[in-house]
Amino acid sequence: MPTVRPLTAPIAPKGKQVCEVLVRAGLLKPEQADAVLSHAERGGDRVEEAVLDLGLVAEAEMLKALSAQYQCYFATTEKLSKAEVARALLSMLPQRFAEQVGVCPVMFDPKAHTLSVVTADPDNVEALRDVQLASGAREVKPILARPAAVKALIAKAYAGDSRAFAVLDASAHLQFQMLDVGARPRERAPAETKSVRPPAPPTPAPKPAPPPPPPPPAAREEGTQGPSFVELLNVLVSLLESSRVDLRGHSSQVARLAKRMAETMRLDAATTAAVVVAAYVHDLGKTGQYHLTALNCSEYEGHKVAAQKTCNVPSRLLAPVRLPRDAVQAAEHMYERYDGKGFPDGTSGKDIPLGARLLAICDTYADLTQNPRNPFRKALTAQEACAALAKYKDTIFDPNLVDLFRNTVLGEDLKARLLADRSQALLVDVDPEETTVLELRMVEQGFVVKTARSAEQALKILAEGETDLVVSEVDLGPRDGLQLLGEARAQPWGKDVPWVVYTRRQERAVAQKAFDLGVVDFVNKPANADVLVAKLKAQLDQRASPRLARGVSGSLREMGLPDMVQVLFHGRKSGNLKIRAREGAGEIHFVDGSVVDALWGELRGEDAFYAMLRLQDGEFGLDPTFKAPNRVIHASSEALLLEGMRRLDEGI
Repeated sequence: MPTVRPLTAPIAPKGKQVCEVLVRAGLLKPEQADAVLSHAERGGDRVEEAVLDLGLVAEAEMLKALSAQYQCYFATTEKLSKAEVARALLSMLPQRFAEQVGVCPVMFDPKAHTLSVVTADPDNVEALRDVQLASGAREVKPILARPAAVKALIAKAYAGDSRAFAVLDASAHLQFQMLDVGARPRERAPAETKSVRPPAPPTPAPKPAPPPPPPPPAAREEGTQGPSFVELLNVLVSLLESSRVDLRGHSSQVARLAKRMAETMRLDAATTAAVVVAAYVHDLGKTGQYHLTALNCSEYEGHKVAAQKTCNVPSRLLAPVRLPRDAVQAAEHMYERYDGKGFPDGTSGKDIPLGARLLAICDTYADLTQNPRNPFRKALTAQEACAALAKYKDTIFDPNLVDLFRNTVLGEDLKARLLADRSQALLVDVDPEETTVLELRMVEQGFVVKTARSAEQALKILAEGETDLVVSEVDLGPRDGLQLLGEARAQPWGKDVPWVVYTRRQERAVAQKAFDLGVVDFVNKPANADVLVAKLKAQLDQRASPRLARGVSGSLREMGLPDMVQVLFHGRKSGNLKIRAREGAGEIHFVDGSVVDALWGELRGEDAFYAMLRLQDGEFGLDPTFKAPNRVIHASSEALLLEGMRRLDEGI
């Protein structure tokens, strides 16, 4: 598998090439080019940034010359700062992948299936090919921008960082500094504010400034809320949990649920980060045989006693790390009850910290859906788990948060089912360290992942007939991965399952035997997890799973029809959405996300579509195998929704 070369890496030959282009265009003199290269080397910057930093060339002129060399369009920092990237576009490339490769999606043409991305290196063909694999687009078109602007757009689009472009503009940065006294001043003026002139003669160096005072405690705590710290918790806690079947991946699941809830409630970034941190650490040091949740601590005295002894263990273990105060409170008070009968303080209602109330719900839900040793003695479905939480509203859990959680979880689960992106993968490897990071990346991209540590365990899981993809090591002990593959291929449930070998073995004979047995890919360890997951998704896209083609059904109370149409539109899905309600029955036909026909009673076309938008209760079923016979509606799905919502607002 090719290694991804980050598009934003400062590579010396590329820097010389940029200078040569600017010299040929008459924007730089040869001696200025040498000064630029020296400046870039000293500061560790890209050459493009060095050119702008020295004030030698205006940004637009530099990009124009380089885009002519690369034969592509370009976008200035000012234009990118005003760009709004749709969430559907961002879902085509994972954030981690976009940051690593240095690209940001900005436009998608569904007819040509072409994705346009902003990048500082439109000539990096290998990396753009990886982008194509990751996104599933037929073609990727690069748009040139300065490296710092690409990073800023990624931060703004994916992470919602409103300050991302402020550091590239002096006046905007000054405004942020006036608003935030804790902001660190820039050490040098940004390039865009300088006039285009040769560098001024050197001036005597000023006396060195005294060292800055140490940051206040609040500033020091920011490091425990940043993405790197949270990612470290993710990996380390997942490794700790990997030895317990009932807890494997539990904290990661709780963290994802907590983050989703915080985002739904539009909590600020610091509070969201604190809740996520609490979710990752809430079980640290609780080594007993019980998994302790707010629900089972209320139901069983043994669980309650164990939790009372250990509720503050995570914060004690991590005291030297100086976790955010909100994270500590959430972890220590997750066993409080809404009716005041919990512990450690017997706090009730809204006096319980918000993070603790959220964590109690998310932790209990994850336990109910993942752990067969929960109070119900079986893993519940999403609907069953939400119903169980609802039974304890006003007693154990915050009733408003339970209702919000139900809508959030069932809506997301339904969206995933509509998009058919919940493929089930089986990872077969004896070493948990080898699979943990890959498993995390696969879960982030919508896979349901099961793990087997032996060939025997893998065969039992495969025999259930629910596996859509297998990623297996060759060395599995007594029975190796190729023997496992041969046995699976001899069974009806295993003969067509896509199989990827992911191994440290590099012998040609091993690879040849694997391909003879029908593997779709043979990948050597270590490999880039994000790119590997993108390739796995591409393999599944090429092989429609019969299990995933059975259709989706549900209630309009789980997701309203307008939201459902948007999901199918952005997911470019085809099929027949059948609606049944007290008022009647109808159909909406989709082709690649576009609404092409609608039937409701005696109505057809747009009138039928608008009539069904009024429905608030009823059942639906999506048949993804349906092929629309003809196109009656020619307006776009977005135009239909806008007009339909206008009619609803005006009572038409």
